[in-house]
Amino acid sequence: MLARAIEVTRRYGDTVALDRVSLDIAPGELVGLLGPNGAGKSTLLSLLTGVRSPSSGRVELLGGDPRRPAARHHLGVTPQETGLPASLRVGEVVDFVRRHYPEPLPRDQVLGQFGLTDLVRRQTGGLSGGEKRRVAVALAFAGRPRIVFLDEPTTGLDVEARRSLWDGIREFHAGGGTVVLTSHYLEEIEALARRVVVIGGGRVLADDTVSAVRGLVAVRRVSLTSPVPLPVLPGLSGTDREGDRWHLVTPDSDRLVRDLVAADVPFTDLEVRPASLEEAFLTLTERSVEESCLLSS
Repeated sequence: MLARAIEVTRRYGDTVALDRVSLDIAPGELVGLLGPNGAGKSTLLSLLTGVRSPSSGRVELLGGDPRRPAARHHLGVTPQETGLPASLRVGEVVDFVRRHYPEPLPRDQVLGQFGLTDLVRRQTGGLSGGEKRRVAVALAFAGRPRIVFLDEPTTGLDVEARRSLWDGIREFHAGGGTVVLTSHYLEEIEALARRVVVIGGGRVLADDTVSAVRGLVAVRRVSLTSPVPLPVLPGLSGTDREGDRWHLVTPDSDRLVRDLVAADVPFTDLEVRPASLEEAFLTLTERSVEESCLLSS
């Protein structure tokens, strides 16, 4: 395993950020960590990269203690907050990071892979927030790492810039690299990850493929067009309306359709499909909160 967390707990005073979390990252994986703010995603990454130590349990990186420099020689990281020296040019920053590694990627490859060639002579202090974020992500790959941890890598980027970074991440993964990323963009996890780990309340709620995580929650999305307001219907997990188009989330789509017919609701363009990753994610985290409340009562 390239990285491991074994029964890891991390406390901040009386707050438990991670509660006996175990996770293995194998070579060549592209793993997406999902969870709401405060779920423990960033804390887990900070333990696996040696920034913090666990309160109990054990973490490993490339077979060693991640707090030791030798274990981080083949590691690339982009944290949520990254400071760049304002007076240095983009090319100079890339070269500075490359020199910390024994076999770095060529400068032009780093710049080209992440769409930074046109910024090479720009001072980082004059870059936009999105441009700085692109530089920060590119730096994680500059040392030719074996494993890369990306914490919310595309926050603040427009759609075009996000997709450009996705291409760079895919290229690294296609070459055998291992990636662990967190994101609030569920579209991003679906687009990139082969494996999804859902974290909520400091615990792992699910660890499987994208399709399997969807299947963990027995919900369906029913979409239909109706010119009238829908009546109150039992068993709905969520309701969204766009003009005359209704989107209903339910654990029993057959019953929902029968209830609509029984209530004489006029509708057309009926569509029933499995839950999206976002709907599965919300259901899993809400279920975790309910279980925690039952255990504490």
